[in-house]
Amino acid sequence: MKVSLEIQNLKCGGCANTIRTKLSELEYIENVEVNNENDTVTFSYQNEDTLNIAKNLLSKLGYPEVGDKNALTTKAKSFVSCAIGRMNK
Repeated sequence: MKVSLEIQNLKCGGCANTIRTKLSELEYIENVEVNNENDTVTFSYQNEDTLNIAKNLLSKLGYPEVGDKNALTTKAKSFVSCAIGRMNK
């Protein structure tokens, strides 16, 4: 199955790099694409459990889905993830 999620706090290529890298490390997640212009991440997944694991990881990295809680601590996590993504390019 394939899903496209609209996420919060996506700012740049560093963010996108972290998201692509971390989601691709998950078992049963493939074809990860991040679109900075429309704040979406698209990927293929095996089942609902896998989808939920991916959503939880995105939130943990600081990129929750639009509509989910986006506290100051979550925004701070996205800045850290962004910086890591820039260093690992």
